[in-house]
Amino acid sequence: MKAGSEGNAQLTELEKKILVHILVFGPDNAWLMARRLLGRAGWAPAYDEKEIEEACLRLEELGLLERYNGSLKWLPTSSVKPWIKFKQRNKDAKPKGIYFQLTKEGKKIAKELKKEVLRA
Repeated sequence: MKAGSEGNAQLTELEKKILVHILVFGPDNAWLMARRLLGRAGWAPAYDEKEIEEACLRLEELGLLERYNGSLKWLPTSSVKPWIKFKQRNKDAKPKGIYFQLTKEGKKIAKELKKEVLRA
């Protein structure tokens, strides 16, 4: 996929939000993104988890996301702020699900989309 507005045109609004979310907050999974996409707070999902997972898998096929298997940081900069104290007790545990991170190409496109998505 080519970087630039030509490549961005084929992405849905949800896919654009997912790319920017992962750029800003780091690796994440569909269950958590459904509840806190782009820093949204709350326990109730704002998006359908299956829709987010399908979008992530499509972005993975396009070469913009890849599966993340490393350890997660549970620091104040994380988008999980309300849950940090609880999670700090069990630092090695990672919530279930597939975590995605940006590829090099995904990072380029996410940087281009950041202003557009955060303005909306």
